[in-house]
Amino acid sequence: MKIVILMEDSEVQSGLFYEHGFSVYVETESTKILVDAGASDKTWENAKKLGIDIESVDHLFLSHGHYDHSGGIMGFAGINPAAPIYMHPKAVLDYYNLRDGNEKYIGIDKAICKLARVQYLSENRKIDEQISVFCDATGRRKWPGSNLILKKKENGIFVQDSFDHEQYVVVSESGKTVLISGCAHNGILNILDRFREVYGCDPDVVISGFHMMKRGDYEEDEKTLIADIAEELVQTDIQFYTGHCTSRAAYEIMKPVMGDQIVYVHAGQQIII
Repeated sequence: MKIVILMEDSEVQSGLFYEHGFSVYVETESTKILVDAGASDKTWENAKKLGIDIESVDHLFLSHGHYDHSGGIMGFAGINPAAPIYMHPKAVLDYYNLRDGNEKYIGIDKAICKLARVQYLSENRKIDEQISVFCDATGRRKWPGSNLILKKKENGIFVQDSFDHEQYVVVSESGKTVLISGCAHNGILNILDRFREVYGCDPDVVISGFHMMKRGDYEEDEKTLIADIAEELVQTDIQFYTGHCTSRAAYEIMKPVMGDQIVYVHAGQQIII
């Protein structure tokens, strides 16, 4: 299985675009998929430079309803003639960042909803023999505190986003299972708990942001929480690849605990499973 990070917030290869966004390309012997589309069509410029044919992609999955994961979808639809686009039905709702009294719309472009190829998944679904999707990670242990500024607007009123619009993609090949989550807003520990409920085991590999980023320095209790999460993750046999919304600062707290079990990814990076 070949996995390529098409878009992330930092570069590893000169000449590639990087911006606040996330997109992962996965190629197996029988299928090619995308999980998320980055924040813009710069994602597809990267794919072209990396020799990846977006026109031949078989499926695109949207992990959740935020612009930095969906911004390239309309461009994708113009390049790729037929691939279905899977998203949770609640991904189309109105999501905002509410910081210091300022509101910023961070939801998807509503034009995406008009694409005939969009398929809404509100429950666990097996797409084919190698690909499945699950949702409903409802646990709240060690839930990311950075979620608190992220809201949903209902009838003109801001309410806390519960991230029930998240879905998670699982790809299996040659006895290896890869779990891909966009930002893990529901908390990586809770998502792994839900994975175990659905699949009865741990994945071999996780590719995900952990949504630990924040403006300014971490408080001591925040550092402790990040280290505690790392302590729990290192008890598994899972290999973790993270980036985007995790932040370098959080990664530097996790790395001494997890060692080679965690790797920070960048735009252009290739992973072979």
